[in-house]
Amino acid sequence: MAVEIKRVLSTIIQEDIKDPRIDFTSVSVTRVDVAQDISHARVYISILGSDEKQAETMQALQKARGYIRSGLAQGIQIRHAPDLEFRLDKSIEHGMKISSLLEGLKETKGDKELGDEEL
Repeated sequence: MAVEIKRVLSTIIQEDIKDPRIDFTSVSVTRVDVAQDISHARVYISILGSDEKQAETMQALQKARGYIRSGLAQGIQIRHAPDLEFRLDKSIEHGMKISSLLEGLKETKGDKELGDEEL
């Protein structure tokens, strides 16, 4: 059920929401945790950008929660859609930071090896 909810929520956020505060190219649903009775769903959202942009996007998603929930009910064809709780997920941003640090280390090591060869 969580995978289906994630798929439908991603589609709603990417295609249906028209709020200018939400840049659909930088927003993605990374994970959904659903309660056993499907009454509640915790939705983890990754937003690339500044802290200000992340806060603005999260606020816009909170405002559109009712619309998103009704779209979810239609998308997965159930009578009672779960209450949605949006949480900011910084794992993608954290991974990008680690990758850039590793690239920097690789470049530094490469420069050091070139310097050693010249001696």
